[in-house]
Amino acid sequence: MMIERAASSSNATMKGTGPDTPGFGLYLHWPFCMAKCPYCDFNSHVRHQPVDQNRFADAMITEMRHYAERQKAAGKHQALTSIFFGGGTPSLMKSQTVAALLDAAAGLWTMADDIEVTLEANPTSVEADHFKGYAKAGVNRVSLGVQSLYDDQLRFLGRLHSAEEAKAAIKLAQAHFPRMSFDLIYARPHQTPNLWAKELREAIALSADHLSLYQLTIEQDTPFFKLYRNGKFELPDEDTSVALYEMTHEELERHGMPAYEISNHARPGSESRHNLTYWRYGDYVGVGAGAHGRLSLSNGRIATANERHPESWLKRVEADGTGALSEEVLSLEAQSDEFLIMGLRVKEGIDTARYERLAGRPLDAKKIAMLVEGGFLEQTSPTRIRATRQGFLMLNSLVAELAC
Repeated sequence: MMIERAASSSNATMKGTGPDTPGFGLYLHWPFCMAKCPYCDFNSHVRHQPVDQNRFADAMITEMRHYAERQKAAGKHQALTSIFFGGGTPSLMKSQTVAALLDAAAGLWTMADDIEVTLEANPTSVEADHFKGYAKAGVNRVSLGVQSLYDDQLRFLGRLHSAEEAKAAIKLAQAHFPRMSFDLIYARPHQTPNLWAKELREAIALSADHLSLYQLTIEQDTPFFKLYRNGKFELPDEDTSVALYEMTHEELERHGMPAYEISNHARPGSESRHNLTYWRYGDYVGVGAGAHGRLSLSNGRIATANERHPESWLKRVEADGTGALSEEVLSLEAQSDEFLIMGLRVKEGIDTARYERLAGRPLDAKKIAMLVEGGFLEQTSPTRIRATRQGFLMLNSLVAELAC
C-alpha cells in the first residue's frame, strides 16, 4: 500500500512529539450522513441519491495538492504525523475512496514511520463491514460514534444503530485495527450519577483504549433546540451535571484511563495524536467541505475556512483548486489567544514561554498566582501551567482572566 511504503521509507517518527513538538496533521472531512442526528450541529448533510465518491475524492486530492505546494514554496517541510477522516460519516466512504486519499497524501508529504490514521465510523452493520477494507487501505485507528449503550437512549438521540450493533462493531474494530476509541454522550434527561456509572463500567469492560465522553449540549438550529425550548425534555440541573462530570473523571481514573483532555480519556500511550496536534497548537491542513486549517507559511500563520455546502465546495475546488471561503493571516495576539484556549484543555497544560513568544508579552504572574491559590491552576514547572479539574469546569472564564 502506498501509505505503508511511504511510512516505512521515511526517517521521520513520532518519537520527537510531545507538549512542545505538536506534530503536523491532515484533516479530511466527509460531510455526508445517512440521517441527521437531532443534537448535531456539525457540517453534515443527507443525500437521497448516491454521492459521486470519485469526483469528491478527486477534489479532495486537488485541495491537498494546493496546500502541499504552498508549503513547499514556503520552504516548510513537515512530516505528517496524523491523518483524520472526520464527518459527517466517513464510514460511508468506499474503501477504495479512502485508499485513494491516503495514497495521494503519501505522495504529497513525508509520512512519519508510525503515522496515526483515524477514521470516524458509525456502528451500523453495513458500515462495519467496511473495516477490513479500511485497514488494508492504511487506517490504523477507528473512532466509533456509539453515544450510548442502551437502546432507549439511542432512540432518544436519533441514532440508527442498536446497542448490540454498537458492541458488535466495537469487537469488529478491535479485530481489524490496533487502536480504537468510541464516543458516549452523557448528562441526558433523567440520568443520575449511579446510572451513568453503570454505563461507564460497561463501556470500560468493552476494552477500548480511548473514550470520548461529552455532555449533551443544546445547539441552535438543531431539532433538539426546538424540542428543549418547547419543554419536551429537560437536562440535568447544574449540580447534577457537575456531579456527573466529577464521577466520570474519578471512574475512568480508577480504571486506568485518566482524562488527558476535558472530555477525552485514554490508557497511557493511547491518546489521540491528531487531536493533540490541535490542542498543542500545531499545524494541520483542513480538506473538504467546511474544513478548517492552521498552517505556518512564508507570510505567517494562516487560518483557512472552507465552503460548508458540499456541492458548492466541490465546484469551487474544481474551478480554483481550493474550496476556501476565507484565509486570514493570524496576528500574534490571535495566535496567543488560540494557543491559550487550546492548550489549557489538555492535562499537560501550556508552556508559558511559548505563550510569551507568540504574544510578545508574558502572562501576568500575579493572575497566575491568584488562580493557583484559588485551586483553578497548577504550576507544574517554572514555565508550565495547567488547569485543575476545578479549572476545567470554568475554562472559558479561566482563559478570559489570563488573556486580558
